[in-house]
Amino acid sequence: MRLVEETKRSLTVAPFECAWGEEFRFGEPGRGCIAFEASAHNDVTLVFRQQLGSHHYHYKLDSSRHYTVILGSHRNKRLKIEVDGRTVVDVAGVGLCCSSSFQSYWISIYDGLISIGLGKHPNKNLLFQWLDPDPNRNVQYVGLSSWDKHVGYRNISILPSAPPNSILWTQIEYAYVERDGDGEYARKQVLKDDCEQRVLEDFLENWDFSDAVFVVGSERKVVPAHKVVLGASGDFPFNLVDGSTIELPSVSYPVLHSLLEYIYTGSTQIAECQLNSLLEFSSHFKVKTLVSCCEEIIDCLKMDKKLSESGKNLKVSSNGFQAHQFDSFPFKAPVNVQKIGQFLANGEHSDINIYVNGHGLVAKGHKIILSLWSVPLAKMFTNGMKESNASDVFFEDVSAEAFFLLLQFMYYGELKVDTRDITSVLVQLLLLSDQFAITILQFECCKRIMECLSEDTVCSVLQAVSSIPSCKLLEEVCKRNFATHFDYCTTACTDFVLLDEATFKDILQHGDMTLTSEERVLDAILTWCMETCETLSWTSVDKLLSTSTPEQLFGERLTAINTLLPFVRFPLMQQSILQRMERSNLANHMQAFRQLVAEAIEFSHGGQWMPASYECERFQHRRSSYKELQYISDGDNNGVIYYAGTSFGKHQWMNPVLAKNITVMASSPNCRYTDPKALVSKNYQGTCFAGPCIEEGKKRSWWMVDIGQDHQVLPSFF
Repeated sequence: MRLVEETKRSLTVAPFECAWGEEFRFGEPGRGCIAFEASAHNDVTLVFRQQLGSHHYHYKLDSSRHYTVILGSHRNKRLKIEVDGRTVVDVAGVGLCCSSSFQSYWISIYDGLISIGLGKHPNKNLLFQWLDPDPNRNVQYVGLSSWDKHVGYRNISILPSAPPNSILWTQIEYAYVERDGDGEYARKQVLKDDCEQRVLEDFLENWDFSDAVFVVGSERKVVPAHKVVLGASGDFPFNLVDGSTIELPSVSYPVLHSLLEYIYTGSTQIAECQLNSLLEFSSHFKVKTLVSCCEEIIDCLKMDKKLSESGKNLKVSSNGFQAHQFDSFPFKAPVNVQKIGQFLANGEHSDINIYVNGHGLVAKGHKIILSLWSVPLAKMFTNGMKESNASDVFFEDVSAEAFFLLLQFMYYGELKVDTRDITSVLVQLLLLSDQFAITILQFECCKRIMECLSEDTVCSVLQAVSSIPSCKLLEEVCKRNFATHFDYCTTACTDFVLLDEATFKDILQHGDMTLTSEERVLDAILTWCMETCETLSWTSVDKLLSTSTPEQLFGERLTAINTLLPFVRFPLMQQSILQRMERSNLANHMQAFRQLVAEAIEFSHGGQWMPASYECERFQHRRSSYKELQYISDGDNNGVIYYAGTSFGKHQWMNPVLAKNITVMASSPNCRYTDPKALVSKNYQGTCFAGPCIEEGKKRSWWMVDIGQDHQVLPSFF
């Protein structure tokens, strides 16, 4: 039997085993978050380590550095954190695990700060936090483990970790409200304007959006219903009379009410004496799950010999489960999700035609389904606006592709994006989900965007999300991505000039800023202030200032220069560059630039006797995008050629010429004295020398080692 049984988005871990996989890997060592659901009697156990473990791995036997978090230890009474097998946290945690249903948890690690909470959204419902005094910043893989009983995991998501004291996830809020006295709960999304998201139960026998009626009993009581809901639950012949009415003269209202209540809520109560009538009624309309429930109850009563004609109420509840990617999906059994999706595809029972300007008809929809997901749309259809009675609705300035994805999400309960280059579509969909207040879709879009985020798309994403309060985590991830790839993001294209000042300022002062030269920062600031379509160097701007004024060059962003220039660490620049800047037009026209350059020159002259005022960040070195190769001795393993032989840190050494990581050429033709493989081998070859050649009338000899266009060497000592 397999130790790990895998199903869609779920797995079961056998006792004393652990599940690993590349999909359970943090995007950044030492920083990440895992959100998941688990079902277990006790000991929901997660292991965080630098490398993958095996399925037979167990954290108790691991001698390498790792963290272990145990939820429900000591027979579901304790919460424990272990570091390298040593218990550092052992606190009360009664009832953290549940074997009868799946519970949602999240665990975040950020530079040794371990945060544990309940629910789907990090930084919400925090249970416990602990800071490791000696942080392990290399943990990257997450193992899902167990103790003496099976543990089920599902809906596992790896997310970026928010920094300590962050409120990045807090905009996605949910409340849990009790539905009935039996302990069952229904989740309702709480929006910022305190308007609750409507659920299908709210439309039970409600005239809002109703397009069908039942005329029941001899008293001819009229009961409203909705064709799309009924059609997805059974077979209701609306076309027998006038297309929207079903006459039921021989059926009592309580039986009809129980049928509708079961369809709209998933459960109902019926008098025992009416159970057979409900069975016959549900069989007539082919509500199969209700038929099965009634038959099961009748069989149980017959076995217990308790079937009677009493008026005792019996609870009929659906045990049917429909797999949804999201718990907030508004349709539950017996409503068939596949049929709901078919109604979107074929337009059956539609009551609204949805148009996108410039594209035409996008879909034939159903107001009740749109209203279940979106409070703004529900208000638009019910508050007396022209859309309340119109059969056509038009949307402007939206993407037709993104809008259809939005509709698919509403009808299928899952995000269907097939193409690889999906970032632009997801950003447009994110904006739509914010416009229509579909919070769970916002969360899913953010997660998908983070999964496929790259340096080429980070600027366009930042432009969109900086104005959406509920996307602060995604915004922070984008800023960090931009900061860590600053050189590329400011030179590959100039989309960054479209960022607002606050966003650009946050990037410039980000703690993870990584670059090759402070001149890159100055160039980016000047380019942003000029709003040009090409990246300009400071020397190019300096030339332009010889014929133009700062007001002409920088326009409305002139005032931002004084705010942004202090983020350039001038003291880290070479003395020769600072002297050129001191004599430049930039220094002549801009006081802030002149003062910062003068300060940097004074710092360079001061040496180690610098005043305390020079201890601010402007005088500290940043992270470098270069790999530091520290010379120790001749023949050590710290050289450029050796590093190239490991494919720049990816595997064990092999000859870089054979691996095609570098190219070696000599001034004389190839022979045993100029063998490229021999020159870069780990063993010194005394016969390696290049013969002379005539260049520009002179005898010259040389070797050329090309490490590729994607790599550069920055000598730290001459």
